[in-house]
Amino acid sequence: MTIGYKDIKKGIFKAYDIRGLYPQEINDEDAYRIARAFVSALKCKRVVIGHDMRESAETFEAATIRGLIDQGADVVPVGLTSTPMYYFAVNYLNADAGVMCTASHNPAEYNGYKMTGAGAVPSIALVSNEDLWKAACEGNFEEPQKKGTLNPVQNVLDEYCEAVLSNTGLRSFGNLKLVIDCANGMGGYILPKIMEKVGNDPVRLYWRLDGSFPNHEANPLKTETLLALRDRVVDEQADLGIAFDGDGDRVAFVDERGQIIPGDFVTAMIAREMLKKSPGANILYDLRSSWVVPEEIEKAGGKATECRVGHGLIKKQMRTEGGYFAGELSSHYYFSDFYTTDNGDLAMLNMLKLLLDEDKPMSEIIAPLRKYYHSGEINSEVKDIPAVLARLKEKYGSCAKRITEIDGYKAEFDQWWFNVRASNTEPLIRLNLEAKTRELMDEKVAELLAEIRG
Repeated sequence: MTIGYKDIKKGIFKAYDIRGLYPQEINDEDAYRIARAFVSALKCKRVVIGHDMRESAETFEAATIRGLIDQGADVVPVGLTSTPMYYFAVNYLNADAGVMCTASHNPAEYNGYKMTGAGAVPSIALVSNEDLWKAACEGNFEEPQKKGTLNPVQNVLDEYCEAVLSNTGLRSFGNLKLVIDCANGMGGYILPKIMEKVGNDPVRLYWRLDGSFPNHEANPLKTETLLALRDRVVDEQADLGIAFDGDGDRVAFVDERGQIIPGDFVTAMIAREMLKKSPGANILYDLRSSWVVPEEIEKAGGKATECRVGHGLIKKQMRTEGGYFAGELSSHYYFSDFYTTDNGDLAMLNMLKLLLDEDKPMSEIIAPLRKYYHSGEINSEVKDIPAVLARLKEKYGSCAKRITEIDGYKAEFDQWWFNVRASNTEPLIRLNLEAKTRELMDEKVAELLAEIRG
């Protein structure tokens, strides 16, 4: 059935997900078309759908459901859900596809999708976002033999919380005092049930669901969003501060002194816990991570494997290479024993297990990891990205100890390393650099930025 051509903005189809300003860049008609294109491409018959707490969520989801049904899919709604709980639901409810209506950590004005096939495999492994965009624009859909049906809402909150606790074996947080910031996002829906099951009463920051994000952006990667958490941890003399993003798949931590724990340090610490469950396992870490991460993985008896950035790529590598756990600098943590998905709740529970096992302040646990000096990610806008990359390769390629090009260009030396990557969506080059002294880090950052910005 041809419903006519519509020029949908290509820019909303990102490398892994779909998201844009609602309704300026993605509206209900777009949602309907994208849903039909999704069913047509995957030939799926049973689709789980859920949504976060955004103000546009119900309208946007309703348009999506219409498209799924009109293309012949039976729809199983799970209502309000975090992205990790949605991944669980796709598996628990035996669906062959899933659609999560969310714009993740983006501001209130956005909406979009995280889509999967069976087993919560990212949809980009099955159909490219480029092809989805073309099909949605063209509107030339094959008429199904019959329309799908809309099932009653399936609430899987209790089952999900039971599953994450069973996965970690953690049934009590002991006497730990926690401060948890949910940023008015979906953590405020999930965590009350988890806390009820373990008998812990944390200090709650912004647990009320509010898609307008009235207190701060739901993006713990931005240090300014952690200010209230850091202050409250110190004021309350808490053991740990925890911050979730809007849809609950990312989580950040601050120690009892209010110091932010870098995402790659969290990878190293969770890896310790995971290697207790599976000694010798293959642990993936993204190539922006500190040298200390593979050192810690290997010290704990694991195999350390460098990987690219991005959830679709990491999940694929975990499946093909037998990765047991993976962590990204951006605070995504992936668990092969929980459907090979990223899960903020499991990351939190594993960090709490570590804290209980070590029985000492978090600042003391992470102190040995603070042995190198990392620049963090520095963005530079450039006109000719290939020319800049070529210039860097020419200057540093011959003197580097090790070169890797699995994601951009990474050159390692005895005392320092750097990685440069091009943005998927903007004319930006992203630089990460680490050195064995602060002085060398500062020197090399200045040197690299001079080369990049020319």
